[in-house]
Amino acid sequence: MFSSRVIPKQSDVPFHKQFFGTFRYTNRAIGLVWSTSKPLTIAMVIMTLFAGVLPAATAYVGKLIVDGVVLAAQTGSRADLNQALVYVGLECGLMVIMAGGSRGLTVAQSLLRALLGQRVNVMILEKALTLELKHFEDSEFYDRLTQARREASSRPLSLVNRTFSLIQNGISLISYGGLLLSFSPWAVLVLMLAGLPLFFAETHFSNQAFRLFQWRSPETRKRAYLEMVMAREDYVKEVQLFKLGGIMLQRFKDIFHMVFAEDRSLIVRRGFWGFALGLLSTFAFYGAYGWIVWSTASGQITLGDMTMYLMVFRQGQSAFAAGMTSIGGMYEDNLYLSKLYQFLEERTAAPSGTALQGPSPGGGVRFEDVWFTYPGAEEPAIQGVSFHLQPGEKLALVGENGSGKTTLIKLLTRLYTPDSGRILLDGLDIEEWQLDALRERIGVIFQDFVRFQFTVGENIGSGDVHAYEDHARWRNAADKGMATPFIDKMDKQFDTQLGRWFEGGRELSGGQWQKIALSRAFMRVNADILVLDEPTAAMDAEAEVRIFDHFREVTRRQMAILISHRFSTVRMADQIAVLNAGKLVEQGTHEELMALDGRYAHLFRIQAAGYQ
Repeated sequence: MFSSRVIPKQSDVPFHKQFFGTFRYTNRAIGLVWSTSKPLTIAMVIMTLFAGVLPAATAYVGKLIVDGVVLAAQTGSRADLNQALVYVGLECGLMVIMAGGSRGLTVAQSLLRALLGQRVNVMILEKALTLELKHFEDSEFYDRLTQARREASSRPLSLVNRTFSLIQNGISLISYGGLLLSFSPWAVLVLMLAGLPLFFAETHFSNQAFRLFQWRSPETRKRAYLEMVMAREDYVKEVQLFKLGGIMLQRFKDIFHMVFAEDRSLIVRRGFWGFALGLLSTFAFYGAYGWIVWSTASGQITLGDMTMYLMVFRQGQSAFAAGMTSIGGMYEDNLYLSKLYQFLEERTAAPSGTALQGPSPGGGVRFEDVWFTYPGAEEPAIQGVSFHLQPGEKLALVGENGSGKTTLIKLLTRLYTPDSGRILLDGLDIEEWQLDALRERIGVIFQDFVRFQFTVGENIGSGDVHAYEDHARWRNAADKGMATPFIDKMDKQFDTQLGRWFEGGRELSGGQWQKIALSRAFMRVNADILVLDEPTAAMDAEAEVRIFDHFREVTRRQMAILISHRFSTVRMADQIAVLNAGKLVEQGTHEELMALDGRYAHLFRIQAAGYQ
């Protein structure tokens, strides 16, 4: 069960500074909408101006109609009656224009919502593509990403809509105020003051709602994860087999009830104060209503004036309340947009290095006293590792889980940067290499390789984006990865959809998926370094031997780094490096290490004993 929590306290910064400081994102949101579609934005501006002016004009024409009818009834004149009918036609025309403007504004907003939603999502994804691996291995980063993505596609347009609504209501208020001033300046003052308490209450609760949103990001991710585990095919086997569904569903419910309790408290308090303070506006209106009725009855204003003032006061009150609501909503939108822009402005290290080749072609790969500690970890994952991999040489990395084998590959591919020491390729520190040029020299298959829900060809072609749709390269890579035999048995061969997510998808065995991933690594025909991290873990022993015999044949001119726990394949390497707790403790050929009778020999004998 999840314990109840206390919503974090307000910042020590005074509320008025928080309030006005938050609006700094308004200009950026307007600029974003403008750059998304200039014609639609201009259309919204024009229709907003019309929507602001026409209600007051309609109210004034309504006054003319009432006064015209009263006059026609008193005089019996056909001309006076015709004049009143002209005013009716004029009001009808104004209402048609208002209806058209309102409908046009809705259309423009709907189109902009779709365009802007796509634009913001693309901005988030583009930013994500520039981030480093360390960001994605940080739970706090995922909270920021969740906060940025939630409602990010709707908030910019909401902010702009509310800005335009504020402009529209401001224009309407100026028009209404001008008409009310002829009755009494006090009426204008009452109109303004009556809506302020509700505005302050809504702003206060908007701030609390945002703090709840910000505070519960981990719970949001937990719920999404639990939902995924219970509903995806790659989890459902173990969920059903181990009867985990009930436990996970209960956790899913517990998180909801905890979140709902917080929401319920906020919604109830917001509703109560909204009703209580909204009564002030109601009392103000009926106070003004009585005042206007008394003035009419005493002969100070005409019946048409009364009709106009009542309409103006009611609509003016609504316009003022809507304007205040727009400001409160803009404040809330700015709060959410602050998370979007904070994510988009997440600091990333500028890619260093511009070199496309090293000073010593054929110099191989050299690690020189490399140290590295993962962010937030206390102990180094790599401690003073040094070795030299010659061109064409095959190096096997062995050691227990957590000894640092995969970390070395992450450092070689610049997914991480060493804390100290150097990694050289062709005599040049890899930090000085242009990043794409460096990575094009390396073909990698990680142990947790991605099983793309794409076609066979696209799965293989993803190993080299420059030849992503090159069918000839697909087949050549599949031949090297020994995937061709089972691919050719498929009806659509390289066009076969893999996975179960999409219609017609076909699932592969673990060994077949590894051959697809191995083929992907061979897509990089210019790569002179191949890295295989447990490439045959899902294959049987016979298939593994065939794979490595074939692998040595097709990579005779390439350097290769092999990570494996199976010593029957490791012994085929030219050099074997033994890692323990991030340190390189032994290095040599299989025969040399067995003669040394150290850690490698100990691990080898343990594994060999299992086959006896």
